[in-house]
Amino acid sequence: MKDEKAEFSARLRNALAAAGIEQSAAVIEKRFNARYNGPPVTAQAVSMWLNGRAIPRQDKMRVLAALVGLNPHELQYGGRRLGEGRGIWDGLHAQDRAMIDAYLNLPAAQRRLVRDLVRELSSRG
Repeated sequence: MKDEKAEFSARLRNALAAAGIEQSAAVIEKRFNARYNGPPVTAQAVSMWLNGRAIPRQDKMRVLAALVGLNPHELQYGGRRLGEGRGIWDGLHAQDRAMIDAYLNLPAAQRRLVRDLVRELSSRG
């Protein structure tokens, strides 16, 4: 189990670097909690993920994977599942990822306004 935690930590650190996210427990805690609908995680919990002492549960893994632009299976286990196509993040430009990240950091009321605006613009063809 120890190797599994260390391997997860290495994948997480690599994914953070690739996504341009500082490998700081405080930074990740803030960005993670802005997306997570459950009880907030602590910087200590994030530190345990980064240092190979713990692996997050599946609900947290999904949020963490979205934060770094991977699918949860790829972040947790490495590689892609057989038969899996390219993920949606693979085809997005860095500007689009940054825009989505900024959107996810907005308060709920502002996200609703953005969704309404996008829906209206897309319905106009």
